[in-house]
Amino acid sequence: MAVTAKGPDATTIDDLRAEVEAFVRDHAGNRFPGSDRPYFEAPVLGVAAADDPIFHLYKQVVGPFHGTPRELLPSAVSVVSWVLPIARATRRSNRPERALPSRPWAETRSFGEPFNDELRRHVQGWLRARGHAAVAPVVAPGWSRVDQGPMGRASTWSERHAAYACGLGSFSLNDGLITIRGIAHRLGSVVTALPLPPTSEGRPGVRDHCAFYGDGSCTRCIDRCPAGAITEAGHDKEKCNVYLETVTRATLAGPWGTPVPGCGLCQTKVPCEDRIPPRVKVPAAPAAPRPPPSAGR
Repeated sequence: MAVTAKGPDATTIDDLRAEVEAFVRDHAGNRFPGSDRPYFEAPVLGVAAADDPIFHLYKQVVGPFHGTPRELLPSAVSVVSWVLPIARATRRSNRPERALPSRPWAETRSFGEPFNDELRRHVQGWLRARGHAAVAPVVAPGWSRVDQGPMGRASTWSERHAAYACGLGSFSLNDGLITIRGIAHRLGSVVTALPLPPTSEGRPGVRDHCAFYGDGSCTRCIDRCPAGAITEAGHDKEKCNVYLETVTRATLAGPWGTPVPGCGLCQTKVPCEDRIPPRVKVPAAPAAPRPPPSAGR
């Protein structure tokens, strides 16, 4: 239903969270074809201040091409990020696989991400209709992938790094983001002029949730990778991508009608699949607020 734009209102983080939860719960796009089964379970939201210094650090870590919130939206005050946990039944279907993803996983990757794009546009429009400037970077003009950067393949706005800035998780050996709902998920974000209470105060260290970096006790994602792209040295993005293109997509895209089947083996049947590994200390819940940033931030 269309909403007529008006002047800024007193939108709160609870209002926004309820809107995102309802969209994920009720939208037909979050369903397998001909089924009531969802691609994604209930989302988790986090917030970072637009002027958080970490966004400028990303120009060094990700690359000088990575945008800051205020490059994307000069009036930006907050960055909102969400985690869409992949449904349990889909994760379970992928656990026995050793070379290719299960069909539910391939469908989630191919058709669940377009739903995530719809969510990005919906949140952007919902905020604008309430008088708050907003932009969803990944569906905005100018967003692009970059083949070469300090971290290899990257993009002009990284959803994983936005989520990390919001305190939603930390990075793993396989380059994923381990959140309180684990590593099997999709991520999205919106930059907005709406002041919201940041959840980044308890942001974990970059690798805090990964047991391998804690005490070397876990190498399950290494064992799960059919491409041999994960080692104790980290994740080889190029080797991973070659496997995705020449094996996974080449094998499954036609027969299953899944143009981007993905893989996800390193995200399932691992201790961090749907949680922070038990031996890793869990930080304060990301929803715990502190006072919102002032109008000048």
